[in-house]
Amino acid sequence: MKWSWKLGRVAGIDIHVHATFLILLAYIAFGSWQEGGGAAAVDGVLFILAVFASVVAHEYAHALTARRYGVRTRDITLLPIGGVARLERIPSEPQQELWIAAAGPAFTIALAAALAGLALLFGVPLTAATLLDPGGPFVVRVLVANLFLAAFNLLPAFPMDGGRVLRALLAMRWSYVRATEVASGFGKAFALLFAIAGLAIAHNPILVLIAVFVWMGAAGEVSAAQARVALGGVTVGDVTIREARTLAPGDPVSAAVHAVLAGFQQDFPVLDGGRVVGVLTRSDMLRALAERGGDARVSDAMQREFQTAELDEPLERAVERLQQSRCRTLPVLSHGVPVGVLTLENIGEYLLIDAATRRQGGPGQKA
Repeated sequence: MKWSWKLGRVAGIDIHVHATFLILLAYIAFGSWQEGGGAAAVDGVLFILAVFASVVAHEYAHALTARRYGVRTRDITLLPIGGVARLERIPSEPQQELWIAAAGPAFTIALAAALAGLALLFGVPLTAATLLDPGGPFVVRVLVANLFLAAFNLLPAFPMDGGRVLRALLAMRWSYVRATEVASGFGKAFALLFAIAGLAIAHNPILVLIAVFVWMGAAGEVSAAQARVALGGVTVGDVTIREARTLAPGDPVSAAVHAVLAGFQQDFPVLDGGRVVGVLTRSDMLRALAERGGDARVSDAMQREFQTAELDEPLERAVERLQQSRCRTLPVLSHGVPVGVLTLENIGEYLLIDAATRRQGGPGQKA
């Protein structure tokens, strides 16, 4: 996710924080300082950090449940609206997505129960007055925040947990895309409500920010679902660019410049004796030109760590590797022999053509 920084890695999963989360911290600190000075600002920031520690635990509940079904989690990112655990893929069975989505709120409710027990252990009464007091004991405020987090995430607003539960339930009877569209519609409706509440009623910029994230997430999920269905049953060979220009390690980088200007290709497989030994990307080419000039060799600028794809493998699997790779191009092999390249741009063109064919009900339409 853009504008995010890595905080660490736990249980094989990277934890990132988004820049907008830092804006939230600054907003809370400034508002608390205005109301009660420096001590209040410190208390406010510590409270937010405790809440988001709960959010990280919430996301790990999703991730570890997904791991039970063989689904890896790429990373977890902290946002002002909570956290996002990026799964490598959506489980093929709706029941599995249901359990993965429900794991987060279930853990949060369990954590709230544990905090309640801790409060009672130390003699803190859990009365209505204590629970609703914004200046009450720290543990009680974190308890209430977790209850709110669970309730908020259970709203049937895609892409929140409640929306994913709704999608999973609908997918048991409808197609995956139709279930996603309905759940996304609920998400957009809630986004509008959040925006109206933030602008016209509560005058709260955080609600408006939440509305933007929910709307974008709901729209993005529909596109992802449509792409997943469109790629089903398609092989790498169906969209491979066969007439791709290749380079040799000893070629000057200027040869890539001429190839870029003469055609559509921007990234180039590098072959040595008929074997792929690297990939020269446009950014690598430009960097070499800036640092060494046109006489720089391809071997000095190419990427030596790269992914490849087999001609007959499912395209969806290759797309997952392509999205995780720094390089935008996968050399395509057939029994170890280079036969072309696969790029995100070409996959995007395939999806556009597939969508147009579906709208027209042409021969390429899939059930």
